[in-house]
Amino acid sequence: MDRKILDILQSDGRISVTALASRVGLSKTPCQTRVQKLIKDGIIQGFRAVVSPKFLGRAHIAFVEVTLSDTREKALGSFNDAVRSVAEIEECHMIAGSFDYLLKIRSRDIADYRAILGEVITALPYVANTSTHVVMEPVKDQADIAP
Repeated sequence: MDRKILDILQSDGRISVTALASRVGLSKTPCQTRVQKLIKDGIIQGFRAVVSPKFLGRAHIAFVEVTLSDTREKALGSFNDAVRSVAEIEECHMIAGSFDYLLKIRSRDIADYRAILGEVITALPYVANTSTHVVMEPVKDQADIAP
């Protein structure tokens, strides 16, 4: 039952509890109780509006491979903390492979990205090397999940 609720909420986070209950075959109160428990247990981590990056002036996407000069815990922690404060970094993932992190950067255009790379990304703690992959066209992304 919880899986059904989650599947529906992932595709329509604005659905009313009454409509959700009807779709999963519960009455309103038990459905609302299940949703609240899913929130309390951290399974549902929040609800948000998915806003067009183009509208926000951040339609340009680049993925950046980052190699650190030091991968001990203190260095990783410093890098992680610094990344969280950079608005243009939409995602940051530690990678097991030939580099240490993969960043998803959103910017206005290539010139804006170049400035972010030169002034922000390379200035992050312990950054030794970067390699950029510019997105030519997004085919599927998180915005495609919501109708």
